[in-house]
Amino acid sequence: MRALRPIVAPILALIAYLSVAAATPLWNTALAAAFPGETRILYPDATPLGLVVQHLELVLISSAISITVGLALGIFITRRAGVAFHDVVSDLTNLGQTFPPVAVFTLAVPLLGFGLRPTVVALALYGILPVLRNTVAGLKGVPPEVLESADGVGMRPVQRLLRVELPLAAPVIVAGIRVSVVVNVATATIGAIAGAGGFGAPIINGLVNLAPAVTLEGALLAAGLALVLDALLGGVERALTGGRPPAV
Repeated sequence: MRALRPIVAPILALIAYLSVAAATPLWNTALAAAFPGETRILYPDATPLGLVVQHLELVLISSAISITVGLALGIFITRRAGVAFHDVVSDLTNLGQTFPPVAVFTLAVPLLGFGLRPTVVALALYGILPVLRNTVAGLKGVPPEVLESADGVGMRPVQRLLRVELPLAAPVIVAGIRVSVVVNVATATIGAIAGAGGFGAPIINGLVNLAPAVTLEGALLAAGLALVLDALLGGVERALTGGRPPAV
């Protein structure tokens, strides 16, 4: 139970965040008080909690793809069979990180249409690099003597990877996942231009209609979700390292 203590407070913060998001009258009262002269207070097409659900869908799907691909590539290029592909994989993932997500939307929309799919593609490409980098760093950081000991007791390569390397590299890998997910929370706001919904919808709607209260609604929800998820994944990091920050 002591190992789980670092994630207790973030889980409570997540519950509090969702509770506040579900309190639509509270949002209406607070924003109306902050902008007394405005007639448009809340985004009309979805409740704050509905926006959270839409945004979480974008972030969770794209992050799952980023984590899966980043882990797989990181493991591959640290194996003997994949060492020769290290530079190629790094160059491609660097390109995905530097390529503007808006440009990915522009290219993906004609092929995939509007909505969830082009947004997920753009976010997934954008989120691979932190996971890949930290996977490689974590696996390369496993002490050679530990690997030799694993080989000495007769572990096969797959057994050594699953039982020794990945558990020891887990804190560093989770740090990369943390960066990827938090970046995706912010970047996913541009998904509204492709009709994917989420927090970008009230932000853009408020800007277009000169309704600062609506824009602030989306911005506050996005900032709150990013902080909560960052704290939650930070708690996972601390749980894996016994309360100490991982050495990257």
